[in-house]
Amino acid sequence: MSLLDPQLIAFMAIVKHKTVYGAASAVYVTQTAVTQRIRVLEAKLGATLFLRTRRGMLLTPEGEDLLHYCLAVQELEGEALANIKGLTMKAEVQLTIAGPTSIMQARVVSQTAPIMKQYPNLLLCFDINDNSVQQQKLRSGDCQLAILPKEKLTHSMDTKLLAPEEYVLVCAPAWRKRKLKDIIANERIIDFSPEDQTTLNYLRQYELLSAARSERYFANSTNALALLLMKALGYSVLTKEFIKPFVTQGELIILNKERVYEHTSALAWYKRRGLPQHFAALIEVIN
Repeated sequence: MSLLDPQLIAFMAIVKHKTVYGAASAVYVTQTAVTQRIRVLEAKLGATLFLRTRRGMLLTPEGEDLLHYCLAVQELEGEALANIKGLTMKAEVQLTIAGPTSIMQARVVSQTAPIMKQYPNLLLCFDINDNSVQQQKLRSGDCQLAILPKEKLTHSMDTKLLAPEEYVLVCAPAWRKRKLKDIIANERIIDFSPEDQTTLNYLRQYELLSAARSERYFANSTNALALLLMKALGYSVLTKEFIKPFVTQGELIILNKERVYEHTSALAWYKRRGLPQHFAALIEVIN
């Protein structure tokens, strides 16, 4: 049973399958019926919900707003139906949290473990990705909670600022006896991508940027980046939380007298009138 009406069910099916054909097969009606339901829905809302492209049916901004409404309804409906029917067991709920490796690995997975035990029917998916795609995944409904840098937040989101991550300058132990200025001047920076400014911001903060080489290596995975550092192929900045085991095991060392560069992220989700208990509990524990 779903609290969504047939038009919204057809809408969600197209969002999931990207085509009218796929949506029709999923909801067991004809393609004509799906198309008609979407036309009626668009007429009611006075808005176009999809754009037809070579990649399939893509949401318009108005379609994205409707998607967030539907997702909120789906999250609440299991809890509501259980209360109405007097059930002791609530329906299973799937929820995805997306974020970069550093904060997901160091904080989020461990912080949310008690909530998973408290709500055994909550099926959490940890989408760990260092490619800065969390904002798009939140917009498209591929995740319900995302860790985003402050500059990526929008007014349509609800947010909770998290404790700042402390980035430190790191390299291989083989360079332990080298002077910092020698490393900066002669070795390459290793970053996630050309858009990644974290190491550059660190060097700028400590007036080291002018001496740094402009060409960089890139690895869009924190673990791969750490491996390149251990191979003495360059230097970079990583969070103190992430590198702690590497430093403890003697695989990496911290440069520049362990001085830090602080970077603040936020937990973000789309605004909704009511939050299910499990959703509110997740927001509360992630910090």
